[in-house]
Amino acid sequence: MEATLRQPFNAAQIELLTAMGSLKTESDLRELKLAMSKFFAERADRELQRLMDQGVVNDETIANWEHEHMRTPYGQMP
Repeated sequence: MEATLRQPFNAAQIELLTAMGSLKTESDLRELKLAMSKFFAERADRELQRLMDQGVVNDETIANWEHEHMRTPYGQMP
């Protein structure tokens, strides 16, 4: 029986780990975190715009999200 090794990280994770290895200061880390935050915020904006273009979401839907409470109800045992 042949054993196969499985890489625990995907290509994106390896790339990030490699980039993080070159960070020398806290300032570098903050800069990378900011760049990643911008990346994911832009991605979310594009997806929201796509949903709005398709009519899945509209301004009223977004306004209703302000009042939604989707928290996990901890401490409420039956």
